[in-house]
Amino acid sequence: MEKKGLGRGLSALLADVGGDVDMGAGQATAAPAGQRTVPIDRIRANPDQPRRTFDDRDLQDLAASIREKGVIQPLILRPDPSVPEAFQIVAGERRWRAAQIAGVHDLPAVVRDLDDAEVLELALIENVQRADLNAVEEAQAYRQLMDRFGHTQERLAEGLGKSRSHIANVLRLLTLPEVVLEHLRAGRISAGHARALVTVADPESLARIVIAKGLSVRQTEALARGAAAPRPVRRSAPAKDADTRALEADLTASLRLPVSIDHKSGGSSGELRIRYATLDELDGLCQMLSR
Repeated sequence: MEKKGLGRGLSALLADVGGDVDMGAGQATAAPAGQRTVPIDRIRANPDQPRRTFDDRDLQDLAASIREKGVIQPLILRPDPSVPEAFQIVAGERRWRAAQIAGVHDLPAVVRDLDDAEVLELALIENVQRADLNAVEEAQAYRQLMDRFGHTQERLAEGLGKSRSHIANVLRLLTLPEVVLEHLRAGRISAGHARALVTVADPESLARIVIAKGLSVRQTEALARGAAAPRPVRRSAPAKDADTRALEADLTASLRLPVSIDHKSGGSSGELRIRYATLDELDGLCQMLSR
């Protein structure tokens, strides 16, 4: 079956809601075609929503605005595939949460028949365009689009207006231990810090040092270089070319484990190293290779 192109039908869908997929209370505009009022207790969150963190203060501010002005910008919903007579949020979960705080009982909505791929795609684009995803949520959303719906890094980059290197670098974050990813989610380290930790043998220990000392990204990069395992007498080896580095990034993103390629200059042979931090990661790699 031919894969659907990323963004198929997106412009027409966004036109239905005035071009901004999550404006909050927003400004009053003409009602879009097909708008209706839906009881808030019949609306369910999307379980595949890539955004997992909602700032309480922002929700309270939006709730105050909704109490004063109401919800002007409609939610985008689809019939809930698992609950009869209910609806699932495609775009607008932040408004739905704030409306509950504000004590609103009915919400304006546009209902569309969308499949799972389109729902996830719209949820991702909604949040990425608003810069609402943290780096871990963004990486997990890209991984979902690739694993579940067959999108490639090139297709994601083209459809989302991102560079291919941005997609690859974000996906590499998923190779970090869960403890480090939690530091990133909580804002204790930035995406720049996390990228520097991807290449080290013990990112968890280095993350603790970075947090305790309040190191900058540049200082973290220097710390990571110093923590790298020494290589046997290859100090004069030329730097890796861009193609080799891109291939390392692709394999790292695909295997979710750090990959290093050492190609012999002028020859056709070399070494490919895959580093794992736990026996579970080794087991997962063995299962993947056996398939």
